[in-house]
Amino acid sequence: MTICNHFFSYKVSLRWASGSLGFVVLLLIFPVFSIAQNYDETKVPEYVLPDMMKMTNRKQVRNIGDWEKIRRPQILRLFEDNIYGQFPKSMDSLRFTVTENKSSMEGKSVLRKVLIQVSHHGKTIGINLTLFIPVKAALPVPVFVLINNRGAENTDPTRDKKSDFWPAEMLIDSGYAIAAFQVSDLAPDNKETFSNGVLKLYTEQLSMDNGMRAIGAWAWGASRVMDYFERDADIDSKKVTVVGHSRGGKASLWAAAQDQRFAMCITNCSGNTGAALARRRFGERIERINTSFPHWFTNNYKKFNNNEDSLPVDQHMLIAMIAPRPVYATNASKDLWADPTGTFLSLKNAEKVYDLYQAKSTLPANPPVKNYPIIRSVMGYHNREGEHNMTAYDWMNFIRFANFHYQKKKGYGNN
Repeated sequence: MTICNHFFSYKVSLRWASGSLGFVVLLLIFPVFSIAQNYDETKVPEYVLPDMMKMTNRKQVRNIGDWEKIRRPQILRLFEDNIYGQFPKSMDSLRFTVTENKSSMEGKSVLRKVLIQVSHHGKTIGINLTLFIPVKAALPVPVFVLINNRGAENTDPTRDKKSDFWPAEMLIDSGYAIAAFQVSDLAPDNKETFSNGVLKLYTEQLSMDNGMRAIGAWAWGASRVMDYFERDADIDSKKVTVVGHSRGGKASLWAAAQDQRFAMCITNCSGNTGAALARRRFGERIERINTSFPHWFTNNYKKFNNNEDSLPVDQHMLIAMIAPRPVYATNASKDLWADPTGTFLSLKNAEKVYDLYQAKSTLPANPPVKNYPIIRSVMGYHNREGEHNMTAYDWMNFIRFANFHYQKKKGYGNN
C-alpha cells in the first residue's frame, strides 16, 4: 500500500543584522504535503474491480440489448456523476466558417482552417480547427483529430515548425486527413481560468458537484469538431479517429464514450483517470491528480481521494463503453507514472463487452514486451521504449491500426 507522508521542509536564511557584527540565522519552517506514489508491483494491493456485466438490479448482462439499453447507460451516468461531469445537452446555435482553404505541403495537401462557433445564452465561444486533407487520396477520406493539450506550435498550420507529436506529413502520405484543435479554446488548462471557455456558456455546470470541468469541456469540443466533419464532403465522417496524449488521452476516451459517432479512439500515455486502472494504486493516484489538477474533474471525484475501492467504476468500464469500436492505448517504458501494466489490464478487462459483439481482441494474456505493437485486434496496445510523449513511432502504429480496421491495406503487419 502507498503511504501518505506529512513532513516539514526547513529553510535556513542568513540575513545581515543591521547595526550588528554578524548574521542572524532565521529558521523558517514551511509545512509541505507530499503524497508518495508506488512504483513497485509487489506493493500493488489486492483489489476487486466493479462488475460491469451486472446491472443495478443484480441481473447479469446477457446480450447486446442488455448492454446497450440498460447497463451502458448506467455506467455512463456513473462516470458523469463521479468523474467527468455532464455534457451540456443544448446550444442556441452552431456555426462553421472556413477561414482559409489553400494548397499546402508543396501541393500534397489542402490546408483548411475552420472556425467553429457555439452560442448559448447570448454568449459565443470559438474552436479553431486546423485540417489537412490529402490531394491524391480518393475522397472522402478518413481523418485523425488530435485534442491538443500542448502548445499550438506542435500543430503549426504553416509547417514552418514540424513536430513528431503531430506528424501531419506522415498522415497525409498515408492517405489520411489530419486535424487538431487546442484545448485552451474550450477550457484553459489552469485552475484559475479554466472556466474562461465553454463554461462561460454553461455557468450552471460550475455550481454542480457533477458538473463538467476541463477534461469534459475538451471532450465536448471534440464532438463539436465531429459536427463539422459531418458537413465537410471531403471527410468520411464514418471514419473519424479521436486522438489524445496524456490529459488529452483522458479526454479522447471520454469523447469516444460519450459520442458514438467517433469510429475509433486513440489514448496515448493517458494514465490515471485515462486508460489505467485506479484500484491498482500504481503511479499517479486519484488524490494526487485531484490535488495537482483540481479543475479537471467533478467535485464529486474528490470523495475518492485515497479511497479508490469505493469508486463505483474503474477505467476498464470507460473503455468498454467504446465497444464495439476499436480503441488503441499506449504507454512508454520510462513513464511508470501512467501505469503501463494497469493500462493493459484495463483493456483486458474490457474484453467481456467486446465479446458480446463478437469483436475480436487478440491481446495476449500478459503485457507484451517493449516496442511490440498489437495491431490486429479490436483493442490495440503498445509500450514504447522511452519517455512520456507522443512520437512518430506511436503515430506509425496508429496508422497501421487504422489501416487494419478501415481495410485500406489488408495484410499490413504481422501483429
